[in-house]
Amino acid sequence: MKKTRQITEIAMAVALAVVCSFIKVWEMPQGGSIALTMIPILLISFRCGAVAGIITGALYGALSAILSGVIYHPMSILLDYVLAFGLLGVAGFFKKNTPGIILGSCLGVFGRFLSSLISGAVLFASYAPEGQNPWIYSLIYQSTYMIPELIISVCVLLFIYSKAKKFFMGNIK
Repeated sequence: MKKTRQITEIAMAVALAVVCSFIKVWEMPQGGSIALTMIPILLISFRCGAVAGIITGALYGALSAILSGVIYHPMSILLDYVLAFGLLGVAGFFKKNTPGIILGSCLGVFGRFLSSLISGAVLFASYAPEGQNPWIYSLIYQSTYMIPELIISVCVLLFIYSKAKKFFMGNIK
């Protein structure tokens, strides 16, 4: 019964992340946006653990790649979608308390950031302005949307935690 419940929660989180991906605060010209997509993935990570979070993120990433309909490079499916969102799941290794939520979210998003940074510098170096190091360009590009999305996600997660601690603990029936 517990396994079925967890699979259902993962499926609901993936679906919610897809819905959240359509609610964009801001969108970057070559991909990436400030949206609320990371919140359901991080929430599952804290609620069900890192493995469930990694699976949720990877599933969302794969589905997002399919739904985007625009793949610039085959390796970008892995680096920008599956691995990047899967790495959000490492947040589940941290305690379910305020410092753990902040630290776990930051490290999960940092994993996503690194994956996207590598993709941007290696696969999309041609987008860098002439004479600019592609790693610096990718660092700046990824930071412009990922840092604000991290801040929004942490604020929302902390609000949910303050109002529904039992939900984070997986104790809601």
